[in-house]
Amino acid sequence: MQYMEFGRTGHRSSRVLFGAAALWDVSQKEADNALGLLLDHGVNHIDTARSYGDAELRVGPWMKTHRSDFFLASKTGARTKAEALEELKQSLTRLKTDHLDLWQLHFLVDSDEWETAMGEGGALEAVTEAKKQGLVRYAGVTGHGIDAPKAHLKSLGVYDFDSVLFPYNYPMLQQPSYKKDVQALLDLCKQRNVAAQTIKSLARGEWGTKEKVYTTWYDALGEEKAIQMAVHYVLSHEQLFLNSSGDLSLLGHILKAADRDIQAPDELAMQALVEKEGMKPLFV
Repeated sequence: MQYMEFGRTGHRSSRVLFGAAALWDVSQKEADNALGLLLDHGVNHIDTARSYGDAELRVGPWMKTHRSDFFLASKTGARTKAEALEELKQSLTRLKTDHLDLWQLHFLVDSDEWETAMGEGGALEAVTEAKKQGLVRYAGVTGHGIDAPKAHLKSLGVYDFDSVLFPYNYPMLQQPSYKKDVQALLDLCKQRNVAAQTIKSLARGEWGTKEKVYTTWYDALGEEKAIQMAVHYVLSHEQLFLNSSGDLSLLGHILKAADRDIQAPDELAMQALVEKEGMKPLFV
């Protein structure tokens, strides 16, 4: 496993972060098996959210003996100060901890929601209040969709967030406007030492009429070589962290790929993968 400074936080993070959305609807036994994988592969960063079903409840028991082993991040989808602080209280209780290392404003892309969150009495005020109280050490912003990088640039213009999170995979980056927005965001993140987290590394496209074989809401790559190429495509960019996918059956394959010597797949190889797997941009 490779490690890298997580922005300006002082945490030397594993390049692969555990995306705890994979614990949305699993038993504690299944969750504990996942913990074993994380420890075996040296993952030291967990990313969850109050809205991820039972995920926080499954991570909570781990914190009794492993709190110091992990940089613990969660998210709030609330847009007002009062609602966000209530969600933070719930997250801390569910996670059985007295503080989060990173608290993120989740899916902050919609312009109206952005105005509410960043305005008077908004969720951003909850972030500053929580930091004052020592409930949160660092703050981030996350987003899905084609407009996420652009929205993060706007957010960074208002508040000096410590991290951002956005979709990043080969099909998405073939869209010129998206690629341009991502590059602008990464340039600013590098300038300010903001951690850049990525999601949807294995996204093959929407399920459509296909039978769902994973718990991810999107169709995901499943063949080991394909997963390795997709993981290496992300991790070969020295600035990026990769959040593991929302299905526990994919976790071992992702960690195995990350444990190997990271080699950037060439353009022809990625084009061949897209054609073979029928990959399409998840967001357009």
